[in-house]
Amino acid sequence: MSKEKDFYTQEDKMYVATDCVIFGFDEGNLKLLIFKRRVKPLVGAWSLIGSFVRIDEDVQDAAKRVLKEITGLEGVFMEELKSYGKTDRDPGYRCISIAQYALIRIGEYDKELVKRHGADWYDIDEVPELVLDHNQMVKDALDRIKRKARYKPIGFELLPEKFTIPQLQRLYEAVYRKELDSRNFRKKVLSLNVLIKLNEKDKTTSRRGAFLYKFDYKNYHKLLEEGFNFEI
Repeated sequence: MSKEKDFYTQEDKMYVATDCVIFGFDEGNLKLLIFKRRVKPLVGAWSLIGSFVRIDEDVQDAAKRVLKEITGLEGVFMEELKSYGKTDRDPGYRCISIAQYALIRIGEYDKELVKRHGADWYDIDEVPELVLDHNQMVKDALDRIKRKARYKPIGFELLPEKFTIPQLQRLYEAVYRKELDSRNFRKKVLSLNVLIKLNEKDKTTSRRGAFLYKFDYKNYHKLLEEGFNFEI
């Protein structure tokens, strides 16, 4: 690509970046992965994890590269959010950012890699002020997930392989930002036919324990394709 003739030499140039809104779920809390910026301007300020898009890579590939470099993970759910292109959004130079959001199982990432990059997980309600328009990106990503949760099942990318229905409910409560009625939630989620009940119990919170479930992979992805109404 870089060796090809530039037919647009007379036009102004600008940078294209991608910023990744990386969510995880742990102990009932939705978390966000952020790090302290290492390049000028705004060195040391809290930031989403991102990169300039290289001239020889697609934007999606750039986002996947960033995710792998920071967490060591590949093949996780990632979706384009939107573009951010206000002329004054970046004091470094004219730059457009195409944001992506990712959902990862918080126990599967490479902790040493994350630590090496100076990154850390913050509860979504305790995220500090971020650089540039990154707080707006986080807000937009949360709104997107909330809308998607109303017509597509969530949890496959965020919960451990085995989980309880109360754990799944806490995930939905974290996304919807409100408490849900346990009886209605259980009835609704079981009616979707995407859970397989296991002959195992999680007894970490009570002696009686709660049955563990896992997602029915086939039915889960069928529901992803068809959609449904998950108003609670």
